[in-house]
Amino acid sequence: MTIKQTNTDDLIAVIIKGIDDVKGEDIQLLDLREIENTVCDYFVVCSGNSNTQVNAISGSVQKVVSKELKDKPWHIEGQANSEWVLMDYVNVVVHIFQKQVREFYDIESLWGDAKITEINPA
Repeated sequence: MTIKQTNTDDLIAVIIKGIDDVKGEDIQLLDLREIENTVCDYFVVCSGNSNTQVNAISGSVQKVVSKELKDKPWHIEGQANSEWVLMDYVNVVVHIFQKQVREFYDIESLWGDAKITEINPA
């Protein structure tokens, strides 16, 4: 069995496309590469307005990444209640929050040393 190495930039672009396809909001890219002892290189963080939309975003990301890059997440958590879904693609971890849960956990502040890029898909 051969494992195809996915380019991280391509993976991030396709993840953002999957989020945008179902109107995910407030997309941010956190670059963690300059921080010691991090679990991955990047976080992609976005919001949905309901558990239905959070589920739709995670489904869209899975579908688009699978179709375009033939890749799948190593692990997914939080789909049972869809308040915060975490999708682990090893080098890139996707966090999909309901808005109030995102405000409560404020993950961007927890990783304040990361370089944060606002993503505004066309």
